[in-house]
Amino acid sequence: MANRSQPRPGARSRSRSASRSPDTGASASGPSASNDTSSPIFELLTIFGLVFFIQAITDLVGLMTGLFVLTLPLVENPWTIVTSVYAHGGLWHLLSNSLALIVFGWPVARATSRARFHTFVLVTGSIAGISQVLLSGFAAAAPFISGEPVGVLGASGAIFALLGYLITGNRLSAGFASIIDVPQWVTIVVFVGLAIVVTLTTAAPGVALIAHFTGFLLGLLAGRARVLQVRGNSSTRRSVG
Repeated sequence: MANRSQPRPGARSRSRSASRSPDTGASASGPSASNDTSSPIFELLTIFGLVFFIQAITDLVGLMTGLFVLTLPLVENPWTIVTSVYAHGGLWHLLSNSLALIVFGWPVARATSRARFHTFVLVTGSIAGISQVLLSGFAAAAPFISGEPVGVLGASGAIFALLGYLITGNRLSAGFASIIDVPQWVTIVVFVGLAIVVTLTTAAPGVALIAHFTGFLLGLLAGRARVLQVRGNSSTRRSVG
């Protein structure tokens, strides 16, 4: 499920919805929910496969890096801010991210619209990738830290964001948060600590840990803010879990 770091190259019933808690909302149900929730996962998996095929073709002519690997400076190949989210560093990287997408993304997709789901994946994945190259580039430029700037590709930042959203955007978390009132700074500290712990469990050579941390933290905050929650014409809200 890890992003790959590479050395830098040169409404159901109205009455039912009204009886649900306004903080957590009703879960999506019925045919319309099914049609709107199962397809985003399939669409993303299809995009992953198509991009992986294109990567293989462009790699033969030496264009893959410039098209799909996010590197510094960002203005040099700005499209990679988007394309790197859907690209992968190998077959195992593709398969592991696809499996993680199904496991963590499916419950989130069921609770939101197709457009919001795709936007969430793209935005969190892009921010995670940018944070990885910027911070690793800064570290490489520091005189007291050895290393070199890296390029990054992969959907892991977005998938960690989905996992984070799944943790804080579900009914249980919402109910717990409504009962126990803590200062906002405590919540942030807990989220950062949790993100650090989860990120360190994925530590391995070539893994973009900064992207994982950033994505997971973004997901935790987004889940707490219910940014993917949808209000339909019947005032029905969907929530994770």
